Amino acid sequence: MSLTAEQQELVTTVRAVLTKHGDSAAMRRGLESDRGYDEQLWKLLCEQVGVAALAIPEEFGGIGVGLVESLLVVEELGRTLSAPPMLGSAVLGVQALLLAGNTEANERLLPEVAEGARTLALCWAGVSGWDSFGVQATGETLSGSAHYVLDGAFADTLLVLTADGLFEVAADAAGVTRTAVVTQDPTRKLARVDFDAVAAAPLGQLDVTRLREISWAAMVAEQIGAAEQCLDMTVEYSKSRVQFGRPIGSFQALKHRMADMYVLVESARSLGYLAIAGLAEGAVDPIDIQAARLHAIDTFNQVVSETVQMHGGIAITWEHDAHLFFKRAHADARDAAGPIVLTDSDIADLAR
Repeated sequence: MSLTAEQQELVTTVRAVLTKHGDSAAMRRGLESDRGYDEQLWKLLCEQVGVAALAIPEEFGGIGVGLVESLLVVEELGRTLSAPPMLGSAVLGVQALLLAGNTEANERLLPEVAEGARTLALCWAGVSGWDSFGVQATGETLSGSAHYVLDGAFADTLLVLTADGLFEVAADAAGVTRTAVVTQDPTRKLARVDFDAVAAAPLGQLDVTRLREISWAAMVAEQIGAAEQCLDMTVEYSKSRVQFGRPIGSFQALKHRMADMYVLVESARSLGYLAIAGLAEGAVDPIDIQAARLHAIDTFNQVVSETVQMHGGIAITWEHDAHLFFKRAHADARDAAGPIVLTDSDIADLAR
């Protein structure tokens, strides 16, 4: 996938806004808030760039450029570790609504999502992950617990995915209990949402496989951005850290390690963009998605491990961001992408 001039301009604009308003200090201010992100930064991204409206069709109040542009924004947010409701609401929530195809709900909910005035939370996973539904439907009544819900503790509208389709529930509905959970990654807030005989509005059936593939692609995009930022931090640090009278970046052994990091990042981007382009065109090969997913997880973990090692002791202090990237990498491998399940045939195809 080659970026068009318009897509490249979007990336440049988002990166400029994040550089000016979404630096490490802003990210850490978000860590201390109940929502886990800088609300002013999210408002700025929505109002000045329109990031929440990118994948929403024009008839529902959005810009309507598509999924690719939304995932490019997710990639840029991955560079900063900021976790506004882009991934959970503007990508997963929006795509779930669009796949369900309920025109009335889309006309009612999506314009406010596009403006950044409404946050959606997709309630899906059981305690063991995304291979099972945490909530069961009996007619129009929901019971059960959805785990690992992005933005679940503060979202305005809950979208509940069950074996019987997608349902809409107001966040303050009777019988709903939302509990923020402690996570390995402090930069991403997750919640458990419990439903005790909750009345819900059915929105329709959707293609769960496609929604799962979109979630994987979004995680891949985020991991690419985060891994690239780790590489950039390491290169910059190697230019300023002096040992034996010279910058450590001048030592050949460290040059080779940084070159390997670069190859990992760029190969992950190539696989990721291939999968994202196929997904956006509706002709994705499942093997492309799995390959991109596996390689992105491995790349992020390897690159961030090198980042920690090459920063020395500074990388494990609270004041430096390296340890936060390390925690994000390990949590991402187990978070919204769900467990990796490959058949023997899939493994043989990947090996080829």
